Amino acid sequence: MAVAVRLGRFLPLGRSSAPAPRLPTCAAGSRGRCVPWRPRGSEVMGNPGAFKRSLLFSALSYLGFETYQVISQAAVVHAAAKVFRIEEILEQADYLYESGETEKLYQLLSQYKESEDAELLWRLARASRDIAQLSGTSAEEKKLLVYEALEYAKRALEKNESSFAAHKWYAICISDVGDYEGIKAKIANSYIIKEHFEKAIELNPKDATSVHLMGIWCYTFAEMPWYQRRIAKMLFAAPPSSTYEEALGYFHRAEQVDPNFYSKNLLLLGKTYLKLRNKKLAAFWLTKAKDYPAHTEEDKQVQTEAAQLLTGFSDKN
Repeated sequence: MAVAVRLGRFLPLGRSSAPAPRLPTCAAGSRGRCVPWRPRGSEVMGNPGAFKRSLLFSALSYLGFETYQVISQAAVVHAAAKVFRIEEILEQADYLYESGETEKLYQLLSQYKESEDAELLWRLARASRDIAQLSGTSAEEKKLLVYEALEYAKRALEKNESSFAAHKWYAICISDVGDYEGIKAKIANSYIIKEHFEKAIELNPKDATSVHLMGIWCYTFAEMPWYQRRIAKMLFAAPPSSTYEEALGYFHRAEQVDPNFYSKNLLLLGKTYLKLRNKKLAAFWLTKAKDYPAHTEEDKQVQTEAAQLLTGFSDKN
């Protein structure tokens, strides 16, 4: 049917502006006898060769359209399957992360290190960094993993600049790399780190971790030793700086977004109040940090440090 419809475009329909062919009443060579006139093919179709070419072109056009539809549908199905596959991998990855299966998570995501998906890449950056932090990782392996994590985070950011997590993990990974590149590089990177933490917060103000990390940035520069400040002033016209008050604001903001989300945020609230000589509030937050349920090795370290600081209170009193 579709071929018939397409053929209609090549056949005259309705009235034509060209004069109609004259139909003789007597055929030539009939010697005066009139016989019924039978139209020849060329008089109906014009040039038979042109007609055949038109028919062939129409058929090929139809077949080409059908092929295009099949390919397009296949491409859509393939793309949908690919998206579903990535979503499945991300679900597995998040489950392993929440379960604390660091090595299994890294093994899973490493299979897709050539991926172009930003969500997968920033998770791989995080997993690489987590492996680097394990006590069983050698110093040499740790360095390789730290730079590997930065590369994955950078690619994630290139693929999707609107991903708050890509900005957050890029900033974290740059900070880690600074440990291997000296004080000058570390101070220079601090501007970039701050920029990406602020962008992560802008993109997702409800991510307590990004807000907490911005608080750590402020706390770090607020307590920078005098000799490092002196070096920073020699190297940069306007070295980065911050205050404990700024740090405190971010730590409180993180707690408001997601109360008790992280033992270290509680600890840093206590330590910041100590720096500001407010022992009452320092004791309040340090006690919360000490009593925080220990799910990870870091939680245990936080409990120990909080307990030591609280013991220091009682000794002085």
